[in-house]
Amino acid sequence: MTSQTSPMKIGVLLSGSGTNLQAIIDVIAKEDLPIEIVHVVSSRPDAYGITRAEEAGIPVTVLNRDVYADTLAADQLIVDAMRTAGAEYIVMAGYMRKLTPVVLDAFPDHVLNLHPALLPSFKGAHAIQDAWDAGVKVTGVTVHLANEDYDKGPIVAQRAVEVAENDTVESLEAHIHQVEHELYPWVLRAFVEGRVSIDENRKVHIDIAEA
Repeated sequence: MTSQTSPMKIGVLLSGSGTNLQAIIDVIAKEDLPIEIVHVVSSRPDAYGITRAEEAGIPVTVLNRDVYADTLAADQLIVDAMRTAGAEYIVMAGYMRKLTPVVLDAFPDHVLNLHPALLPSFKGAHAIQDAWDAGVKVTGVTVHLANEDYDKGPIVAQRAVEVAENDTVESLEAHIHQVEHELYPWVLRAFVEGRVSIDENRKVHIDIAEA
């Protein structure tokens, strides 16, 4: 993979507050990250991430429960919006719906997801609470390539988060979100700089020699 000479165009999928979208927006502005967010799709009309996108001047497509009654048609809407916008990568940032092959096949190995645990541990929508309930001393954050198996795509990067003795589940969640906001932009920079590769065993490697 070679480094891009022009900004990498990404589309973002979200369902909630959009803090990871905001983190990417902020890093692009402050650290000269050569990425352009060309479109945002929200699965919910009440998601605050819509406001964040609009304030940043990013076009938004808003879906709702009625649209998702036909998941394949909903995913085709996403593909059409992202292709029209020129997105090269799809970045899931708190997107709470499983993508179908309609999206995954349209952007093969170009769909990234963020998970608030160290996969393969604690898959699913309640990973932080599940890790807390299990009493683990270390959990973390995973960025992986999305595929048809929920939270099971090839792992791109991970960072550990220690569970301190004085933590509550709320403070642990805050620590995890802080790491998410650092790790996702770091991974995107690795992609745009051409330092990410996938070997024949579907393992992802990041060349850190140039980091």
